[in-house]
Amino acid sequence: MLGLVAEGRTNGEIGEALYISTKTASVHVSNILAKLGVSSRTQAAAVAHRARP
Repeated sequence: MLGLVAEGRTNGEIGEALYISTKTASVHVSNILAKLGVSSRTQAAAVAHRARP
């Protein structure tokens, strides 16, 4: 899911891609941000890009 966030997808687009509701996608994205210790999707995308080999 972090990859979808890093691609700039909205919660609705993430939900469609993963066959989950927009609200569920929103909760998952919030949990990812919290686990990464970041406050924005942009920061999460930066973490994702730094983690790529």
